[in-house]
Amino acid sequence: MNSVADLNFIKALKGKYCNSLNTYSRFVTREVNIGDIAMGAHHPIRIQSMTTTDTMDTLATVEQTIRMVDAGCEYVRITAPSIKEAQNLAEIKKELRNRGYNVPLIADIHFTPNAAELAARIVEKVRVNPGNYIDKKKFQQIDYTDSEYLQEVERIRQRFSPLVKICKEYGTAMRIGTNHGSLSDRIMSRYGDTPMGMVESAMEFIRICSDLDYHNLVISMKASNPKVMVQAYRMLVEKMVAEGMNYPLHLGVTEAGDGEDGRIKSAVGIGTLLEDGLGDTIRVSLTEEPEFEAPVASALAKRYEMRAKKLEMVAEEAIYQPEIILPNNFDPYSYQRRKTHEVLNVGGHNVPRVIVDLSKENIKDPFALSSIGYNYSALLDKYNLTEQTADFVFLGDALPSFSFPGNLKQIYNYGTWLNLEDKQNAHPLFNAEEYLKAENKDNWLNFVETDIKIFLESSDEVYNGFVDTLSKDKTVVLILSTQNIHGMAEQRQFIFDLLTQQLDVPVIIKRSYNKINDDDFMLYASTDIGALLTDGLTDGLWLQADGIATQTINSVAFGILQATRTRISKTEYISCPSCGRTLFDLQETTQLIRSRTDHLKGIKIGIMGCIVNGPGEMADADYGYVGTGPGVITLYKEKEVVKRNVPAENAVDELIDLIKEHGDWVEPAV
Repeated sequence: MNSVADLNFIKALKGKYCNSLNTYSRFVTREVNIGDIAMGAHHPIRIQSMTTTDTMDTLATVEQTIRMVDAGCEYVRITAPSIKEAQNLAEIKKELRNRGYNVPLIADIHFTPNAAELAARIVEKVRVNPGNYIDKKKFQQIDYTDSEYLQEVERIRQRFSPLVKICKEYGTAMRIGTNHGSLSDRIMSRYGDTPMGMVESAMEFIRICSDLDYHNLVISMKASNPKVMVQAYRMLVEKMVAEGMNYPLHLGVTEAGDGEDGRIKSAVGIGTLLEDGLGDTIRVSLTEEPEFEAPVASALAKRYEMRAKKLEMVAEEAIYQPEIILPNNFDPYSYQRRKTHEVLNVGGHNVPRVIVDLSKENIKDPFALSSIGYNYSALLDKYNLTEQTADFVFLGDALPSFSFPGNLKQIYNYGTWLNLEDKQNAHPLFNAEEYLKAENKDNWLNFVETDIKIFLESSDEVYNGFVDTLSKDKTVVLILSTQNIHGMAEQRQFIFDLLTQQLDVPVIIKRSYNKINDDDFMLYASTDIGALLTDGLTDGLWLQADGIATQTINSVAFGILQATRTRISKTEYISCPSCGRTLFDLQETTQLIRSRTDHLKGIKIGIMGCIVNGPGEMADADYGYVGTGPGVITLYKEKEVVKRNVPAENAVDELIDLIKEHGDWVEPAV
């Protein structure tokens, strides 16, 4: 990574734009007015969502919009795929105003400039997708000379400028929203399917707006893969800073899915960026009713409002703040897992490991292990392992009253471990001082936990001795915990320090949560751990949460690994949140497909409501199910159409037949 990129990435996270990697503050963007609700600058993070009704059904759209506003939406987006829908936005707006709702409306435009130009005279904001708005998307590779490429950009300028001038005249805001799955053939031919391609796709449109002195802009870089999304937003900020721009950022993970999976995936992508102080408005895309999206987005945003207030009350010296040095071997714009040496089955090329705390559980019989993926059969006197089976259990000082399965490794506090008669599959947990003084250690694997603040406040003897130990003892796995309000950034900086010192000790991130409900635990853990996994900085995770069921903790841990694509344990569904373009019951169909395919570990299935987001957004999927007409489905294998015009009543069976034809089907376990 070049020095300019280094400089601008740090600028985007500290200095002029943020205080540091270790205290939370937002990247300061320019203020953009959207109706009566401004975003950016020092305004709160705004919440928005999108209707799923037919835009031509005025009453249904109005009533759904009201439910969304009552659930916490500050902006509401409505699809306008053609002139007639754009015209009907006026009726929708009129009826909302008659009912006392002044919520700013956003018209969602993909292929039709004429509809966008009409909508810009009616609503408070229009969204255009650079990949679809003027450019074409037919999955064609085209070789452009530099001259030909510039001619295409000039063609875009001529066709896009009228919309910019209308927005400027009417005071209408605009979102330039790039989607990873809908990059144009022109961009794909020059930049490939990359974050850089996403950024350049948007920057072409942004530069046109800037040249026309129009700055009422919001920018987004959405992808169904949180890693790609995070890299693209970071690269966008670096690019904007280099060109003297600071437009507000709209955050969202596209086609995240539903239920726990959709929430975890959204939190990983959105939360990682919020942790870095990036983001001015949030849309959580779930394959559920849109009023269920706003509370999730609100919970994510509220955490950072609370954090900013808490940090004002914390003394500066109470927070670990070393000089911020980005390691030369870390690139924020591409994924590369930190290289560590292997200790037993931790680190090296092993998948990230999961530790679950059973120290407070009343373990009386083998069935107690079902919450962590070990299903015991009394009839056969054996365990069946699921794909979401924890790798280690922490027992502290508790001793189980039955024999654990042979592949389940246990962790005990050092003093208890010392007195075990049978140490097979049992490993000790030390604090740093204990480890330095201990005469008896495990020959294979020693966990050493250190809280960053306590560690840094320890004596020079302990600190220097421990650092020296990490460089020599190849049996140590570091458990890194934190008490910092901005804990993810503190843990990240500690790992940056390990990278700088070229210490390849494996690190497992531990996070503990108190006084928290299930929903917030899921979102917070996905953010805190997901951010580090997204950057390849950890070899495992250990979640603790008072009052949260062990089964939930274990499920969330594996869900985070799945969302970051660092450990695949189940089928992944890339399903859109539905909108007025949707051609079938997306929620019902998604659940039907899930019920018949959720045993296919590692397979990615795209379920798309219409052709607009279909081929593009599910380009990362192995198989695709796309609505292409009333009651008609098109099936894809990756990006290729395999079967067209399949009747909807037969389409799920046809999808399964397609999976079987390509050898990816296995029969579900009985």
